[in-house]
Amino acid sequence: MSSRARVLAVCTALVLALLVTAALAPLPYSVAYPGMTANVLGEDKGKPVITITGAGTRRTSGELRMTSIVATGPDASVRLPDIVRGWFHTDEAVMPREAVYPVGNNTEEIAEHNAKQMKESQDTATAAALGQLNKSEKDIKVKLSLADVGGPSAGLMFALGIVDKLDGDGAGHDLTGGRTIAGTGTISAGGKVGAVGGVPLKTQAAHRDGASVFLVPRKECADARAELPNGMRLIPVSTLDGAVDALKALRTGGKVPSC
Repeated sequence: MSSRARVLAVCTALVLALLVTAALAPLPYSVAYPGMTANVLGEDKGKPVITITGAGTRRTSGELRMTSIVATGPDASVRLPDIVRGWFHTDEAVMPREAVYPVGNNTEEIAEHNAKQMKESQDTATAAALGQLNKSEKDIKVKLSLADVGGPSAGLMFALGIVDKLDGDGAGHDLTGGRTIAGTGTISAGGKVGAVGGVPLKTQAAHRDGASVFLVPRKECADARAELPNGMRLIPVSTLDGAVDALKALRTGGKVPSC
């Protein structure tokens, strides 16, 4: 074998070794998938998701479904083949681990953080909904119960569920119009809707569970359109008032915002 051939063989072996090492080395990413959805107007594990005392409530039809994603845990090893596969599957998304788990270094810390965020989301959803209806938190108490879900992204749907149970569209009709409507978005006590992550996966979860309409934070319209299931209608929202108005228009055949 000539010197040139030997050098080429060594270089080829080194490149192959580097490629194998890169393929097997854990990378700082998580792989996410469509998660569970839950009808906030219904029950979860035998308990009402929304319980209201201090005011009369309505019997509702249709569904308002919060949506979620699931992801590989903070300790899971995600390697190059997993990332490549995620790029080619619409029901998977490769996300920086720090974007999925911004706080905490282990499962316990992350679960505690997510539970805290969920509690804060429920409190602000209650404040936003009662504020939208000009009702006082001193007189009306709202309990929200949803097991095995963390984070703040169900805030919008919680708030809409409270509004629907207390007042509907204000004219004796359900906000849903009898439809299965899903969505995502954080909510502030003042009713402002904020962006969340994993929207394309959440639209797929919503479609899987029978939703035909999806409420999305306005700033995430482009993300929502990326892998939008056939037949799914997107409605962008920026505020709780705007979401309520959009659902009223959808029921009556009025002008509904679109992405």
